[in-house]
Amino acid sequence: QRMLQVSGMRIYTSEEVEAVNGTDVRLRCTFESSRVLSLITSDYSLPSLPYLNVTTNFLLQVFYYQRKPFLPQEGLFRKRISWAGDIMGSDASIIIREVKFTYNGTYICQVKNPPDVHGPDGEIKLRVVETASFSGLLLLAFAIAAAISGIVILLLIIASCRRCKRRRQRELEGNEEAPRKERKDPTAW
Repeated sequence: QRMLQVSGMRIYTSEEVEAVNGTDVRLRCTFESSRVLSLITSDYSLPSLPYLNVTTNFLLQVFYYQRKPFLPQEGLFRKRISWAGDIMGSDASIIIREVKFTYNGTYICQVKNPPDVHGPDGEIKLRVVETASFSGLLLLAFAIAAAISGIVILLLIIASCRRCKRRRQRELEGNEEAPRKERKDPTAW
């Protein structure tokens, strides 16, 4: 993560995000302000789309103002953006649904909490790929293997505890029967 200082405000973004074509991706943008959160505004913009050879500001504009997000109503991102943040929780994140290769680019996240309004913005470089990278697949495989291993270990512990409990019950039952047999045995005298 990269931290940018904005006169009294800090913005945290992931420097680079990789998403598989057709999946949803969260563009994480969180912040800290030295002021009480009041008239928060947050907006995202996409200065350029390299795949379309377009260099125009605000092709994507998601704007949040005083407890209400305003999402793109037309263009390339229409019905593809949803607000995923919680301003009072210092989160100004968005989700882009079903990303396409044309969504590759650097997204700019601005958060303002007057008088904290000036300074550098958060930048997130989105890379849309055909399949998950090897490291991403390896991480996913490791997470799945760890989860399965955890479940197997838990089941083994439960089975072992039950086996021990049964063994103790048999031993207790065996110990109770031994004195009874000794009393009833007539050849004991």
